[in-house]
Amino acid sequence: MSETRYALNGMVCTVDHLASAAGVAVLDKGGNAVDAAIAANAVLAVTAPHMCGLGGDLFALVHDGSTGVAALNASGRAGSGADPDRLRAEGLDRMPHLYDIRSVPVPGCVDGWLALHERYARLPLAGLLAPAIRLATRGFPASPLLGPGGEFIGSLPGAADFAAARRAGDVIRRPGVARTLAALGEGGRAAFYQGEFGRGLLKLGGGEYTEEDLARPNADWVEPLSIEAFGHRIWTVPPNSQGYLLLLSLEILAGLDLPDDPADPRWAHLLVESARAAGYDRLDVLHESAVAPLGTGAARRALVDPERRSPLPDAPTGPGDTTYLCVVDGDGMGVSLIQSNAAGFGSLIFEPGTGINLHNRGIGFSLTPGHPAEYGPRRRPPHTLCPALITRPDGTLRTVLGTMGGDAQPQILLQLVTRLLVHEQTPGEVIRAARWTLGSGTGFDTWRSAPVVEVEEGAPWADGLRERGHTVETVAWGSGFGHAHLIDLLPSGVLAGAADPRALIGAALGR
Repeated sequence: MSETRYALNGMVCTVDHLASAAGVAVLDKGGNAVDAAIAANAVLAVTAPHMCGLGGDLFALVHDGSTGVAALNASGRAGSGADPDRLRAEGLDRMPHLYDIRSVPVPGCVDGWLALHERYARLPLAGLLAPAIRLATRGFPASPLLGPGGEFIGSLPGAADFAAARRAGDVIRRPGVARTLAALGEGGRAAFYQGEFGRGLLKLGGGEYTEEDLARPNADWVEPLSIEAFGHRIWTVPPNSQGYLLLLSLEILAGLDLPDDPADPRWAHLLVESARAAGYDRLDVLHESAVAPLGTGAARRALVDPERRSPLPDAPTGPGDTTYLCVVDGDGMGVSLIQSNAAGFGSLIFEPGTGINLHNRGIGFSLTPGHPAEYGPRRRPPHTLCPALITRPDGTLRTVLGTMGGDAQPQILLQLVTRLLVHEQTPGEVIRAARWTLGSGTGFDTWRSAPVVEVEEGAPWADGLRERGHTVETVAWGSGFGHAHLIDLLPSGVLAGAADPRALIGAALGR
């Protein structure tokens, strides 16, 4: 059960109470929201390798506490040795999902931390990394989501850190990660990308990467995307992120006759149809140079049948593992940050010297010759990651929110934003409410076939959706419907937040 937590001088929401506590401790020391976000994410890089880590990517939105919103794209690029013809010659028509270094772009997480720190932070980086280093050195209790996988993960090359974990509460130590974080705090970027980890990545790549690939930073400040809906402005990051799907879905939904009660199956139907109308062509139009098709909401709304599943052109086109965190400090600065491996533990390839697992975000690339998202040297893949932020009409911060969930992230966010802004539910009510997603086999191939509507066990919509022509599957409550977190800045100045109970050990902590 997710309850709304309240605070006046700062709040941190993450998937792990250890990370939330580290963030609050940084706020107590005079750090701002960015300082706290870096510290919390660093802890998660140690304690939640099944979701995120130094071998993954990062996106963030930052509200400066006044009226400014900045967007950071710290997603990695494929190496200079990327060769789509070689993969096609092997008979592949899609990027390999696991155990293949070619689906591992250069990780962008550390570049993201450094960019955030350089632009906004108050405290030294080494101090922000200290809680994570301490946990990696002394050990931490495995979470209920991490512990049961330890026996299998620990048998993989380079993953000996997890070999002793069998269940929640088993102690895990990560000396290689501690060593890497300490080196980063002292030596900066070069200590990571040209240090022990970087040398190991070059060796694993076998020609996939060059030294120049690792020398090139992967973090860029980009122009955020936003639209007005329901009396507010909603923000996200631009392509190569799929965040535009949230905004386009809201454009479509804003012109539909939404029921007053979210328990009404018609409510779910209209949100599902808005998401389908926004996303049916995602695989064709999403790439790193794409112009988000915002402003087309009215035309796409015409594709929606308010009473039946619409015959949209569903183009031939298990949940992803990612972590989302958010922070608001006492000065009103807010951070909406998402950091990811893609699949659970990413590619299941570990850099052996440090024990850092590598993401598999390259699965977003296309192997279709000439496709704008085709796998190729120094290209960024299409990304599921899409943090969100909401401002009031005067530009001041209202809400930071986001979720993990692969392709389903904008669908989950659509539900959260609608509950918050239209139905005026509290953060706790928003986060604990039942959800639906457009289902797929891996969580990353929703648009490759006509998507099934997966409805969370206990949700009130299944029969009503079937009556409207949807194919519906009821799925057990849990991580398959995201780990969403939300902090809402009330008009009184009080912070109201909630962490997702689906994460089992998440926490919204304040000061």
